[in-house]
Amino acid sequence: MGCITKHYLNEFSILGVWKIEEDLNTLFELVSLDNDEKKKYKGFSSTSRKLEFLSVRALLSELIGKDTKIVYNKNNKPFLNDGSRFISISHSHKLTAILLSTNEKVGIDLEFMSSNIAALAFKFINVKEKVSKEIEKRRYHLYIHWCAKEALYKICDKEGINIRNNITIEPFVVEEAGEIKGRVHTNKINESFDLFYSRYDNYAIVWTKKNYDPIAPKPNQIDQ
Repeated sequence: MGCITKHYLNEFSILGVWKIEEDLNTLFELVSLDNDEKKKYKGFSSTSRKLEFLSVRALLSELIGKDTKIVYNKNNKPFLNDGSRFISISHSHKLTAILLSTNEKVGIDLEFMSSNIAALAFKFINVKEKVSKEIEKRRYHLYIHWCAKEALYKICDKEGINIRNNITIEPFVVEEAGEIKGRVHTNKINESFDLFYSRYDNYAIVWTKKNYDPIAPKPNQIDQ
């Protein structure tokens, strides 16, 4: 199917989602891999991991062109090699999502919603957070919390953050789509964020973006 959405959030930011229905050969024809990417691709043992890898590059090409490449820092955080935009990537099951912005830090997470999320809730829900007790809403509500925390984990560069203890999502009434607020509080960070969530089929998707500190590293100032 390829790109199922290409949504301009504002003049600086774009969100794209790709549904993986192609085989490896078809996806491989849609991308242009450099030698490092080819080596990384060949190192994956599973077909699903190869499909994810190619779908990310195919979606990036769809959004901003084939010449831009993804590189990673020591914390495995993705950057664009030309430093033109901030980027966040997520994939689950058959979907891949990319959020890009020229002037805002970004974080996105999507998850295919399985039935066992309630059994794992104690690992990421803290005492300040509220989850619906209604059976038909509870699973989606929990996944929104999980995706929101993952998105905040990514936008804050992943370092020194415990998802349960350092990230809190303010109580909200769950709808099909909406806006929520979250806070990251560590020894180094104390910030609030606006997050946006929606459902696509059996997937939960949450994303956030925020103007970056002008004295902080720009997208092309990476620690390889």
